[in-house]
Amino acid sequence: MESETLGGDGVLDPDGAMEQMRAWKGRIDKLAADTKVMSDRLQDLRVTVADDSGLAEVTVDSTGALLDLRLGRQIQRVSPEVVAQAVMTAIRRAKGQLAERSRQIIADTVGTESAAARAIAERVDRQLRPDPEPGSGEPGSYDGHGWRG
Repeated sequence: MESETLGGDGVLDPDGAMEQMRAWKGRIDKLAADTKVMSDRLQDLRVTVADDSGLAEVTVDSTGALLDLRLGRQIQRVSPEVVAQAVMTAIRRAKGQLAERSRQIIADTVGTESAAARAIAERVDRQLRPDPEPGSGEPGSYDGHGWRG
């Protein structure tokens, strides 16, 4: 790069230096625009998922926070523990889908090649990675009979 800004006699070539600065600024401007698009798309992301039994449907926002919970009428015919498990399953699945969609948005907007893009994707994955499945024995998980401490 430096050799392009120097003339044949080792003297600074102002035109070459200006062209390099314009190219660099263009890359920076594109990255800033792509990053803004990524941020907007991630901010607007919402995912709605139901458990397999249809007992619970949840909507989570871009951070994985629960925005809405809808319970089916059949909850009146099952135990509270089954309802709790259905809700937790739906939340876990919604966060998993949210993580996948977020990774896709990152790849589509800023790509996957830069260290910054990889760091963003890793952070999103850590934040949204689904909790362990019930009964996995992880502390804080629901095993169908109670919460594991």
